[in-house]
This record gives sequence, C-alpha cells and structure tokens, in this order.
Amino acid sequence: MNLFWDSEASGRRLLWLSWLVLAVLAAVVLLTRTLTPIDETRYVGAAWEMWLRGDFLVPFKNGEPYSHKPPFFFWMFHVGWALFGINEWWPRLVAPLFSAGASGLVFLLARRLWPQQPATAGLSALMLTTSLWWMLFSTTTMFDVLLAFWVLVGMHGVLAAADGRRWGFAGLGVAIGMGALTKGPVILLHLLPITLLAPWWNPGLPRRRWFGGVVLALLLGAVIALAWAIPAGLSGGKTYRNAIFWGQTANRMVASFAHKQPIWWYLPMLPLLLFPWFVWPDLWRALAGLKREGLDRGARFCLAWLLPVLIAFSLVSGKQQHYLIPLFPAFAMLAARGLVARPARRVVLPVLLVALLGVLLALAGAGVFRARLDGLAALPLVWPGVLICVAALVAWQAVRRGCQPSVALALLSALALSLTLISAQPAIEPLYDIKPMAQAIRKVQQQGATVVNLQGYHAQYQFLGRLEAPLVELGDDPAQQLAWLKGHPDAYVVVYFRDAHVLNTIPALHQQIYRGGAVALVSAQEAATLLGAEGGQRHALMR
Repeated sequence: MNLFWDSEASGRRLLWLSWLVLAVLAAVVLLTRTLTPIDETRYVGAAWEMWLRGDFLVPFKNGEPYSHKPPFFFWMFHVGWALFGINEWWPRLVAPLFSAGASGLVFLLARRLWPQQPATAGLSALMLTTSLWWMLFSTTTMFDVLLAFWVLVGMHGVLAAADGRRWGFAGLGVAIGMGALTKGPVILLHLLPITLLAPWWNPGLPRRRWFGGVVLALLLGAVIALAWAIPAGLSGGKTYRNAIFWGQTANRMVASFAHKQPIWWYLPMLPLLLFPWFVWPDLWRALAGLKREGLDRGARFCLAWLLPVLIAFSLVSGKQQHYLIPLFPAFAMLAARGLVARPARRVVLPVLLVALLGVLLALAGAGVFRARLDGLAALPLVWPGVLICVAALVAWQAVRRGCQPSVALALLSALALSLTLISAQPAIEPLYDIKPMAQAIRKVQQQGATVVNLQGYHAQYQFLGRLEAPLVELGDDPAQQLAWLKGHPDAYVVVYFRDAHVLNTIPALHQQIYRGGAVALVSAQEAATLLGAEGGQRHALMR
C-alpha cells in the first residue's frame, strides 16, 4: 500500500481517472437533460442576446441590460459558437472543461505543497472531482466551478509569491481580475484571507514586502476588471453603470449581513455537499492523526484557505450551497494529505449509504412512493437503482480484496450519480424541457405577432427558441395586464398554471407541463378570460 502512495506514476493515473470521470458525467448529462430553467436558460439566453446584438460588453436579458453577472462566462459561450456555430452542447461543456482545468490545478498545487508524497496530488484531484456537489455543478451551466478555477489560479500565485517568486503576485492579480469578471467581487473573499494569514502558514515572510505585493496584486486585478467595467458602464447607460459599480459591491455588502439564514446553516449541508468523503469515518481518523503529528505547511495552507471563508459565508445572509464550491479543493487536498499518511481500510458507512440510495431509487421506480411522487412526469427507472446496489456490493468486496478504498469510493460515487441521473430522466426531464414552448413562441413571432409573458420572465425561452425579439412583460398588476390584453387582441400570451390537470380545458397554440405546474401559449382574448376573477380561480392561474 505504501508503494502505491509513494508512486508519482500513481498520482498521474489518478488525475487521468478524475478527467475520465468528468468526461463520463458530462456525457451522461448531455444525454439525459436539456438546459434547465431558470438559471441555465437565463445565462445562455443572456449570451445569445449579446451574440445577436454583436455587443460583447453588456449582457442583455430580454432586451434590457443584465447587470447581475459579469460577462466572462458568456464570452466562453461565444468562443465555442464562433468555432462550432450556434449550438446547445457547447455552453454545457464550458463548466466541465473548467472543472477539468481545476482538477489539474489542484494536482499541481498539491504536488507543490507535498513534493515528498506525489500520490497526494492525484488523490486530491480525484477526491475533488468525485465530491457530490462538485460533480453536480461541473455538469451545470453555472458560474461556481469557473470561479473555483480562478481561485485555484490565485492560490498558485499566493504560493509562488510565498516561495519568493515575484511573478506569483502577478498571478494573484490576474486571478482577482478574472474572478471579478466571472462572478464579481466575491473573488476577494476567497483570496484575501489566505494572504492575510500567510505569516501563520509560511513563517518568516518579510511582511512589508509581502503585503506590498498583495496591494500591487489588488491593483492589477482592479485594472483587469475595470478594463471591461468602464467601457461597459459607458455603453450600458446610467442604470446599468450604477448597478455594476454600486449594486454589485456596496449594496450586496450591506444586504449580506441581514442574517436571513442562521449562522450554522451550512454545517448540516456539508455531509451531502462533500459526499462520500465527509461521511467516511476513516477520513476523519486520518485527519485526527494528522493533527496529532502537527500541521505541516501544506495543511496550514489548506486550513487558512478553508476556514476563514467558511466562517465568512456563514456570517452573511445570502446563503446558497453552491457558494461553497470554491472551497472544495482545499478540503480535497487536506483530506488526501491525511489519507496518504494513514491509508483507510474500511468503507462500510459510505457504501451502505450509496446502497440505500439504490434501494430507494428502485422502490420509487416500482411505485412504492407513488403518492409522494405525484408531481413527477413519470416514475423513475428501476434498473439504475438495482445497478447502484450491485455497484456498492462490488466496491465493498473490491476493498476487502485490496483495492484502494479511496479509489473505490470515488468510482462508486461517480457511478451512483450517473445512474441516478439516468433513473430520474423520464421523471424530471419533461418538467423542465421548455424547448417545445420556446419553438412555439418563435413561430408566432415569425408571423409578426407580439408575445407576452404573463408572469415574471427570466428569458428562459430566448436561446432555446433562438428568439430575435424580447417578450413583453406586463408587471404584476392584474388590472393593468387585463387592460393591455384588451388593447392588443392580436397578441399571444404565455400563461402559467399551478395545476397541470387544466391543460385539456384550455384552447392553446401550445401547452405542456412545467416545473410542477403547466404553461400554455394562448391568444390575448383567452388570456383576458383567464385573468378574470372566476377564470383565474377556476383554472388555478398562477399569479
């Protein structure tokens, strides 16, 4: 076993295995689901509107400047469209590609922190790649894995600067600037604490030179971000300019300490987010042994990265599980360091939990929980749940016969998620596949008719329908909605319902189930009827 952990070749093999896992997961997701409303379709829709306008400075959402996100993610979509033409698959590959890049950066960072334990690098990459929430968001068109990539670039810069390489501060500055272009000023929350704690994890630093370099890195990051923000603010108008310079900084900071969620909100989430590693007793025994021996420089580096940011996110109110994604590399490296020092031998608890998942999936597919699954389009498939149970048994037996427990758990975790996605596809995909509605809207617009969205619109139809005109948004006042519809009898309206059972009672150009309810494209006259007090109650119209 020690020979395995001391082998540099084994570390490289684990890195390649992590990339193979990502490729399989990306393929499964591409085959089992489309772009999902509301977030994925909104972000690709913003990039689509930029592409249509030929405006690569200011993102747009339904014809209006979109200030909630910077443009780097959208630019990555444009690169693929420029190379391969307009398509749906490229935007869905951007996050997996950056996830693969992040795994490579973790490998290199762990190798620099623990050069005498080469397998730690590969195990760090594999443990990161097969953590549950990392796998999910590596296959989702969201910003967090891209942000994690730039955080890792910044960590390489910090470590290089601590080792006396001046280019490290330039790397830190680039990471700050690109992170700001990816998800805004939150990049500072991820990168600044470890620089402030550098005298703890790297004793003997000349403090004046160190903190002077950090200031220069901040200035470089600001220059990179402002190189976009200033011309974009001038181009996007006063409202957009105020939003990106004020709303994305001071306003968010003011709102962030309202404590809408309790301070401990993240803690019970960690076993799920970091499954299977967080629920593995042998891992915690290995980390306890690491603590008893005394923390080395690499372990302190990971703790200085992980703990201050986790505490900061616990203090602010705007809590979402995926906000912690950029912290996963620190946990993976620390965990790998402990396991290499004290290899695990048992995998009973995480394997049992995976087997339990398989049993629940199989029972759900067999109809045992039919009453609780009424909102799904169909029952899940049975056979993936059975295969998960078989895979759990195989993993347990493989460990008993000498297979590396961490490798067995990693592969079991990735296989379980892949099979769960396959099992859930017929049950969930029809609820979120809005491409038919988007295409129906496009046909109406091509005939010259105006299309109205009766509820709050998140631009979810813009890209999937390749729409070239925005939808009209009428606000929330039913009286104003009704007046507009009566004044535009030739328009068509997208109407949402709480109950999908009403679809057969409504005359519509197109109708389908949608996110637990239903959506229909109807004439303005029909929409006006539905907006009436009796009609709205009769059809459970969503207000």
